[in-house]
Amino acid sequence: MSHLRLIAATLKHRGICSLMKKNVNKKEFLPSRSYVSPGATEPFLSGSNSNYVEEMYYAWLDNPKSVHKSWDLFFRNATAGALPGQAFQTSLPDLSGSKTSLVQSHGLTKSPAKAGKLVEDHLAVQSLIRAYQIRGHHVAQLDPLGILDADLDSFIPSDLITTIDKLGFYGLYESDLDKVFQLPTTTFIGGNETMLSLREIIKRLENTYCQHIGLEFMFINDVEQCDWIRQKFETPGVMKFSNDEKRTLLARLVRSTRFEDFLARKWSSEKRFGLEGCEVMIPALKTIIDKSSEMGIEYVILGMPHRGRLNVLANVIRKDLEQIFCQFDPKLEAADEGSGDVKYHLGMYHERINRATNKKITLSLVANPSHLEAVDPVVQGKTKAEQFYRGDTEGKKVMSILLHGDAAFAGQGVVYETFHLSDLPSYTTNGTIHVVVNNQIGFTTDPRMARSSPYPTDVARVVNAPIFHVNADDPEAVMYVCNVAADWRNTFNKDVVIDLVCYRRRGHNEMDEPMFTQPLMYKQIHKQVPVLKKYADKLIADGTVTLQEFEEEIAKYDKICEEAYSRSKDNKILHIKHWLDSPWPGLSRILRSRLEMTKNQVVDWALGEYMAFGSLLKEGIHVRLSGQDVERGTFSHRHHVLHDQDVDKGTCVPMNHLWEQQAPYTVCNSSLSEYGVLGFELGFAMSSPNALVCWEAQFGDFHNTAQCIIDQFISSGQAKWVRHNGIVLLLPHGMEGMGPEHSSARPERFLQMCNDDPDAFPEFDDDFAVSQLYECNWIVVNCSTPASYFHVLRRQLLLPFRKPLIIFTPKSLLRHPEAKSSFDEMVSGTSFRRVIPEEGPAAEAPGEVKRVIFCTGKVYYELVRERKNQDLEKEVAITRLEQISPFPFDLLKSEIEKYAKADLVWCQEEHKNIGYYDYVKPRFRTIVNHTRPIWYVGREPAAAPATGNKNTHLVSLRRFLDTAFNLEAFEGKMF
Repeated sequence: MSHLRLIAATLKHRGICSLMKKNVNKKEFLPSRSYVSPGATEPFLSGSNSNYVEEMYYAWLDNPKSVHKSWDLFFRNATAGALPGQAFQTSLPDLSGSKTSLVQSHGLTKSPAKAGKLVEDHLAVQSLIRAYQIRGHHVAQLDPLGILDADLDSFIPSDLITTIDKLGFYGLYESDLDKVFQLPTTTFIGGNETMLSLREIIKRLENTYCQHIGLEFMFINDVEQCDWIRQKFETPGVMKFSNDEKRTLLARLVRSTRFEDFLARKWSSEKRFGLEGCEVMIPALKTIIDKSSEMGIEYVILGMPHRGRLNVLANVIRKDLEQIFCQFDPKLEAADEGSGDVKYHLGMYHERINRATNKKITLSLVANPSHLEAVDPVVQGKTKAEQFYRGDTEGKKVMSILLHGDAAFAGQGVVYETFHLSDLPSYTTNGTIHVVVNNQIGFTTDPRMARSSPYPTDVARVVNAPIFHVNADDPEAVMYVCNVAADWRNTFNKDVVIDLVCYRRRGHNEMDEPMFTQPLMYKQIHKQVPVLKKYADKLIADGTVTLQEFEEEIAKYDKICEEAYSRSKDNKILHIKHWLDSPWPGLSRILRSRLEMTKNQVVDWALGEYMAFGSLLKEGIHVRLSGQDVERGTFSHRHHVLHDQDVDKGTCVPMNHLWEQQAPYTVCNSSLSEYGVLGFELGFAMSSPNALVCWEAQFGDFHNTAQCIIDQFISSGQAKWVRHNGIVLLLPHGMEGMGPEHSSARPERFLQMCNDDPDAFPEFDDDFAVSQLYECNWIVVNCSTPASYFHVLRRQLLLPFRKPLIIFTPKSLLRHPEAKSSFDEMVSGTSFRRVIPEEGPAAEAPGEVKRVIFCTGKVYYELVRERKNQDLEKEVAITRLEQISPFPFDLLKSEIEKYAKADLVWCQEEHKNIGYYDYVKPRFRTIVNHTRPIWYVGREPAAAPATGNKNTHLVSLRRFLDTAFNLEAFEGKMF
């Protein structure tokens, strides 16, 4: 030991002790950037690195082969008693496998300096190889569009710049390019060759690591697994396919592409969340299933978001096409039970013969909501159960595949949580294959705004899962990666990630206009040749298929689709096609329409919000708006950030240029996260009472993935910690036939947590409205006019205290022709109206009114329209609750007393067990002291918040509107 310390001290003095770095688990020493042989004499590194030599020495004692052979000789001589300066030996063992040593073969036996340089150059080559293995993915050609960097960074690592003038980084020069070097055991680029020229080494490294596949695996702390991956990708000639395999791949691309084309032709105005831009996903999934089936898998359970789901159902699960096409029928009969759901949320179970392996395979696609990654743990639990009941303890019969979007994979915390279950004994499913459809955009949010990590897949590194990035416009590269991923999962029973770097040819859905926010990307996309044509042209050019064969393949599948389409109409209600104008007019048109409104002194919802924010900014109040796609607005209504159509990152926020001394306005698209982002905004709101901090959910029901923040911090924060907070939650809400996931912001949940007493009739005084607000734990409103929205936002900062504000914001009312307000309702002297009473003919003769309908939100406009259609404007009064909680006892008492002879009705569009009914019922009873009946009109109780069937939605709407205005024989239900 003392002799070792003497060696280390001497080496430290000479500054040559950082020759190698150690993989502690495997005692494998790997070269760092700077290398010298043990005989070098010039200091070049700090002495602190002498610890590496000491570690190397211990590893050498354990296994002499774990270090370079020159160090092996050095340690042998040193431990035999040679002084450190004499321990280096130029007569090296044979490194090439021949009887003549490498030093002798270069004629260097008589020159210690040249021998030292030779060892140094070999170590430099090892460093070069390792640099490509670690960082080659950073310069791989992954983006099919050729405009973005998959890792968000155009910088090329300096140790990967291997041009002639940069080789000096390694101490190598142009004269070394044709020198032959012994390949280390940590690479397989040589195949059966053990020595290659430096020029050939660089060429093979470039082909392996810097083309259409980018490999991240060197962080894995298992040498066997790293070697396995290196061998799969570095071995020359491994990525070859037979002509039959290429033809199969082409046929699968035809089906994937033509399916989307068929839907686009037949249902051009329907949302379908098509796969255009990543058509290769279908053959990719089929390749994984084929390979897994070949290795013994009998049951594959899949989970995925909505993009490409219909294509997966059709071409992977093999659901009958006519059944899929039926889902586009607007008059499709509802199921016997339940609400149903929109077509791109549906799942399926199917057992069939796998044609590639001739083995039986069962495929299950788990149904899931729009909450994207929420399905991940569900799939894992289902997989675990299937393995358990089959006694499949190693996952050799049952496996899971999870598909992800890039923004959700990076933004949703449940992804991280699910990964951390992957190796827990009671939860492991023995490896999941994750396929990320990397659109390089999340809805309208640029990746640079959606994540802090270089790749969306970096979360997988926490469990040492290898990550294979691949250019989705190279189908053969994708297929090879899929085969390797399936093999990895079968070999090591661990997770693996395939990152399909692609693009989204259309917007987020087929109704969306992406040019608003990503003009440069979509200019390139419009010019991009589809992957099917690229690959077909390639195979035709090399003679694998003929043009006639390719066209026949297309015609065959098109015929299958047409025949299925015909069958889908048999014995069904006649289709009624709703051809819609594009809801996304040009941006200039949007701004012009706002100018016209100001000339006419009226505002719509978006302009009302703009004016509320702007007036607060003028008063020195900072306004912050955060959430998914809030810059433009989920419904393309806001446009608070304008994008230059020709210059990347060229943006303007007009609201920051309204007044000379105004406060700043912050509007920011968030990552695809609710839990984390809402918590962040809550903390932001805690820092200052003089800021309007708003978080907007993409759809109101998405707040449920942040329920912990709402329950533990927002609702009860003041009661538990005496901490006031003025955060505003904007939750789009409204029943419009959009399915259970995009309808209800779940008002009942917020109202259930309100702390006002439903049975106590309050005492009224001049300050009743304000004292109510002071005593409540939060404020819940459902505004029906832009003026109400304008005033309630301003009131939030004008109050002498702070309370959380929950606003159920509209969707269809954003552009409703009647949902507009005059400037007169927003000038000085006006304020927020907790209740908007009837102001039409019925109010002029209240004694003749037969019915008063109380309601809140969007349903008001449907009631007004129906009242007019039935010519009941004198007989029926309609009163709106703009503020639901705290309950406006005083104003409603006046309204009820005003219409002393009228029936009292509460009408809501939500189901009876959902919405406001359970909150308003006891409070109305308290107002009338149980002396007058109050009737309920609305939808019947249901488990889901809305139906996914458009026809069922319209039928139920018609039913409760008829009930609301049936003055002769009331069919409602009394409170």
